[in-house]
Amino acid sequence: MGAYCNGDVSMAPSNDVVSTPDFRLSKYVHDNVHGNIYLDPLSLKFIDTEHFQRLRELKQLGLTNMVYPGAVHSRFEHSLGVYWLAGQSVEKLKSYQGMELGIDRFDIQTVKLAGLMHDVGHGPFSHLFEREFLPQVNSGSNWSHEQMSVNMVDYIVDEHHIEVDPHMMKRVKEMILASTEFPLPRSSSEKDFLYDIVANGRNGIDVDKFDYIVRDCRACGVGCNFEFQRLLETMRVMDNEICYRAKDYLTIHKLFATRADLYRTVYTHPKVKAMELMVVDALVQANSYLDISSHILNPSEYWKLDDTILKTIETAPIQELKEARELILRIRRRNLYQFCNEYAVPKDKVDNFKKVTAQDIVCSQSGGVTLKEEDVAVSNVKIDLTRGKHNPLESINFFKDYESSEKFTIRDDRISHLLPTSYEDMIVRVYSKKPELVDAISEAFENFQLKTYGIKAQVHSTPSKKRRYD
Repeated sequence: MGAYCNGDVSMAPSNDVVSTPDFRLSKYVHDNVHGNIYLDPLSLKFIDTEHFQRLRELKQLGLTNMVYPGAVHSRFEHSLGVYWLAGQSVEKLKSYQGMELGIDRFDIQTVKLAGLMHDVGHGPFSHLFEREFLPQVNSGSNWSHEQMSVNMVDYIVDEHHIEVDPHMMKRVKEMILASTEFPLPRSSSEKDFLYDIVANGRNGIDVDKFDYIVRDCRACGVGCNFEFQRLLETMRVMDNEICYRAKDYLTIHKLFATRADLYRTVYTHPKVKAMELMVVDALVQANSYLDISSHILNPSEYWKLDDTILKTIETAPIQELKEARELILRIRRRNLYQFCNEYAVPKDKVDNFKKVTAQDIVCSQSGGVTLKEEDVAVSNVKIDLTRGKHNPLESINFFKDYESSEKFTIRDDRISHLLPTSYEDMIVRVYSKKPELVDAISEAFENFQLKTYGIKAQVHSTPSKKRRYD
């Protein structure tokens, strides 16, 4: 790739509000969600590196394409989409409030780079790598893909000798970590609203969600009635915070509701979770030989790690990888861990919920077949509207109209009685790693529910295993 554009985009901060660059002088790619995405010269220096191109080998939804065949899009196109929407957002604010807010070319470039690089540190198989695999091999680790993205940004700049203003890169890294548990101290609070655009830790409305919700719905063929364009057109900065028109509260609710629906029907589909559990087991078994977890220690090694690790394992004729190979072969042949049953944690028990483990199920077995922990797999699935048990609308500030100077929140009882009264679900699913143990594990799972809650919280009895045809 290459690009040509007038002006130096890596310049130091300026208070000048400049006109929108001429897109005719830029390179562009055509995206199936956003149409033409124009790439500025500085961003292309990051894109045209082997470290960023690695994102092509990371499927956005991990193993979901094994259930939804169209879900083969990658972190690469998602990152370009977030880059584009980040630029569009700050350009909109500049058009409407540029003189008032002092938005300049430096700010626009910074926000765009943050959107571009926010996922460059992502691991294989969506969030499975950091949430399921690493905790099993690196106990107590607080590693996150956001922190790795920050490390990768520094590494790319040094490795490729990219000339860019150090203050710009500092703010880029702050924006990437803005919504995490360990945000960086901000170098300036003068334009705090810029940190709400890419990864919004304040209320969860950001262009990262705008892109992946629409992109994932399209790829999986599920409906999406959320329109982010409306929010981009009507948002407004008040008291250094991006606020929204009160009449758009239902559009915002659709954002969170659509995300929750994707989690329930796509991201945590029972068969997707079964395959994820199997891949985690395969990676754990292969880790002692391939030392997969050590890649996170150094960006120079980490960029070599992507979804092709499965192909490496299944094609390596090495005895140490035999068990891991067999698990991957089972996935290929659709001989998955067998789903036993699931239940939603009763609403009044969610606050004190403790993750269910294989040991909990094994300790609840009756007589008959003797179960071992290695026979059982448990998936604890949390689905919420981004703010846990709280209504996300309570964290958002609204305004009445463009003439008003007052911002306010909207209480639950002022919205609609049709909106949910609970904003968080905890679902416990249990799987048998061996088909012949489904009945015994299902019975132990029911015993666990009776012991824990005094009732069988599952909706239906254990489904019979479908006959497999050879």
